[in-house]
Amino acid sequence: MAHAIRSGRDYPLGATVHTTGTNFAVFSQNATRLELCLFDEAGNEERIGMIRGHAHVWNANVEVVGPGQRYGFRADGPYDPTRGHRFNPSKLLVDPYALALSGKTDFRAPVFGYVPSLMGRVASDLVRDLRDDASGVPRSIVVDTSFDWGGDEPPEVPWSDTVVYELHVKGFTRRHPGVPKEQRGTYLGVASDAAIAHLLSIGVTTVELMPIHEECDEAPLARRGATNYWGYSTLGFFAPDQRFASNPADAVREFKEMVKRLHAARIEVVLDVVYNHTCEGDRFGPTLSLRGLDNSVYYRLAADDRARYVDFTGCGNTLNITEPQTLKLIMDSLRYWAVEMHVDGFRFDLAPTLARDAEHMDKLSAFFDIIHQDPVLSRVKLIAEPWDLGIEGYQAGNFPVLWSEWNAHYRDTVRRFWLGDRSKVGDLATRLAGSSDLYGDDGRRPHASINFVTAHDGFTLRDLVSYAKKHNEANGQRNEDGWDDNASTNFGVEGETPDPRILAARARQQRNLLATLLLSQGVPMISSGDEIGHTQRGNNNAYVQDNEISWLDWELDGPREELLTFMRSLAAIRRTHPSFRRRAYLREEDATWLRPFRAGDVRGSVPPVAGVMKGDDWTDPRIAALGLHLVGATGDGEPDVDALDDDFVILLNASAEPATFRLPNRSEAWVLLLDTATSAAPNGGNKLSSFVATIEARSLVLLASRAADRR
Repeated sequence: MAHAIRSGRDYPLGATVHTTGTNFAVFSQNATRLELCLFDEAGNEERIGMIRGHAHVWNANVEVVGPGQRYGFRADGPYDPTRGHRFNPSKLLVDPYALALSGKTDFRAPVFGYVPSLMGRVASDLVRDLRDDASGVPRSIVVDTSFDWGGDEPPEVPWSDTVVYELHVKGFTRRHPGVPKEQRGTYLGVASDAAIAHLLSIGVTTVELMPIHEECDEAPLARRGATNYWGYSTLGFFAPDQRFASNPADAVREFKEMVKRLHAARIEVVLDVVYNHTCEGDRFGPTLSLRGLDNSVYYRLAADDRARYVDFTGCGNTLNITEPQTLKLIMDSLRYWAVEMHVDGFRFDLAPTLARDAEHMDKLSAFFDIIHQDPVLSRVKLIAEPWDLGIEGYQAGNFPVLWSEWNAHYRDTVRRFWLGDRSKVGDLATRLAGSSDLYGDDGRRPHASINFVTAHDGFTLRDLVSYAKKHNEANGQRNEDGWDDNASTNFGVEGETPDPRILAARARQQRNLLATLLLSQGVPMISSGDEIGHTQRGNNNAYVQDNEISWLDWELDGPREELLTFMRSLAAIRRTHPSFRRRAYLREEDATWLRPFRAGDVRGSVPPVAGVMKGDDWTDPRIAALGLHLVGATGDGEPDVDALDDDFVILLNASAEPATFRLPNRSEAWVLLLDTATSAAPNGGNKLSSFVATIEARSLVLLASRAADRR
C-alpha cells in the first residue's frame, strides 16, 4: 500500500520513530533527487520522493511506519567519476545512520555502480550500470531504541588499574562448553556466566571487542567463498553486526544486554572502530552506501584525477575527515555508542588517518579538537593504533594528551629481548618503566602505553614460540600475506612436536612473555586465547579464518591448564600490588636497575657489593639479563594513593646461561613470588637465604620484601 507522507525534519539523521510514524533524513550535497525505498515482508518496494531541506539534508516523514520497517535510499545525480560523482538510482543504498541492518551483500547481484568493461587491459568504471541491485543489498531497519538498563552504571576503571583483553566476539565463545549452546559465538556469549568468570579470573577489567559494526566482505573474498572474519570492512557505523546475535533481528537489544551484564561484573567495554575507510573499496568496488549518496563528500579523491581514491589505509579508500559532514558522521556514531549503547571507550584502527590533512597527521586537527572538548567523548577511554600507510605512517607518541596508544615498540623490544638480542637490554628498561620516552614529554602518564606482546594481527603467543616462519597458506594468497618479520622462534622444530625438551622451553618462554607484560608499568593488553595456549597453526594473518583456526579451544590439556593457572597468579599479583600499576613515571628514588655479575666481578666465592647498571653497562654485549628493584612507595605523589607496598625485584635473564644478581640489602629476607623456570603456580613461600640470587637461563624471577615485615 502507498504510505501517507508529509514534510519531515532535517534532524536527526537516520530513521527516528515518533508517535504517528517515522521521520527519515539523509545527507547529500550533490544529488538531484533522493528516494526513500520501503520494503514489505514479501520484498516489494515502494519509492517515496524525499524533500530537500536545510543544509543538504533530504527528509520524508512517513505515517504509520514504525519499528521493524525495512528501508533504503536511491540517489540520482551526475555519474561523472572524473569529477568525483558516482550517483546511480539503480543502486539501493544503505542508510549511513541505520541502527540495524538485515541481510548481507550478495555479490551475485549487480552491486557495482559501473558497467565492468575492459579498455585494453585496464578496467573502466566510467559507464553507469543501469541494472537494479536491490536483491543483493542489505536493508536498513527502523529500530525501537527503548531498553531497560536497570540502573546500569559504567565501571569507570582507573587507567592505572586497567587490564585490556582483546577478543573476537564469535571466536571467544564459539567452542566454549560452559556457554549455553544458543549463545556461543554471540554478544550474549561474551557476557555469559562462564565467560565473565574466566575474564575475572585472569584480572581483566576491560574487554576490547574487535569490530562489531556491520561489515561487508570485500568482493574478491566473496568471489572465492571467503569471509572477512575480523570485520575491518565497515558498512554501517551505527549498527551492531548481525553475525554476533543469537537472533539477527534482535542484534541491538542483545548488544545492550551484553554491555549491561559486563558492567554488572565491573568489566568495561571498548570497541575497536574502523572510521578510516569503508567496505566500498577503490574505484572498482561496489556502490552500497556513501559512494552512492555523495562520493565526493565522503571520500578523499586524488587531486589530479577525482576518479581515483587517496588510500592511506591499504583498503582502497580513505574517508574524507576534512569534510564537516564526514566528520559529523564519525562523531555522531561515537556519541551514539557511548550514550545509547553505554560503551566505555574506543580503539581507533589506523588512527593517524583520522587526523591527516592533505598528507601529514596534524595533532591539532579538527578530529582531535572535537573529541577533546566533547563532554561525552572526552571522558571515555581513547586508544589509538598509531600507524597507517600515509607519509610518516608510524606516529607512536604523537597523539594528544587524552589518548593512549598501542605500543609496538614495547611488543618488538620484549620479543627480541627474550630471543636473546643483547642490544635490547637498555630499551627493555624503558619499556618496563612505562615508555616515558614516547609519552612522558607532553603531560601523559604510563597508562598512555598500551603494552602488548601479541594481538589479533600476528602470531598468537603459543605460535610465537612454536614457529619461525608464518604459515598462511589457508588464506588462499600463496602465503604472501601477513608479516614476515615476527621475532619468533620454534626452539628447534617448526610447529607441533612431542619432544618434551622443546615443549618445556616453549612453555617457559610463554610464561616469560606473560610475566613481563603483567609486571610492566603501563596498561597490559592480553590477546584472547594467549592465556590458554591458543594456536592458529602458524597463521599470523587469520582474517579470513572463520573456523577452528581462529575459534578458541576451551578443552584444555595439562600444559594449557598450567598456563592458565600461571596467568591467574600473575593477575593476582598485579591486582594486589600498586607497585606494578603506578599512576606516575618511576623517579630515581623509586627504582634501581641491576646488572648480573660478570666473570671479572667475582673474587673467590664472594661477589662484590656492586651490581647496579651504570654507563657502558647499557650497551655491554656481554649482558643479556637485567634486574629492576622497585621501592615499595608508589611514587605517585597523590594523596589518594596508599604509598606502602612491598619492595620488589624483577630479574629477567634471556641468555642461555644462568645469571647471578646481587640483591639490595634489606633487614628482612627476600621472598620468591614467581619463577618462570617452573610451571608450578607461584606460592610466595620460599625465602632466600642470602642477598645473592641465581636465576636459570631464559627465565624471570619476581622477589618481594614484605611491607608487613617492616611495620
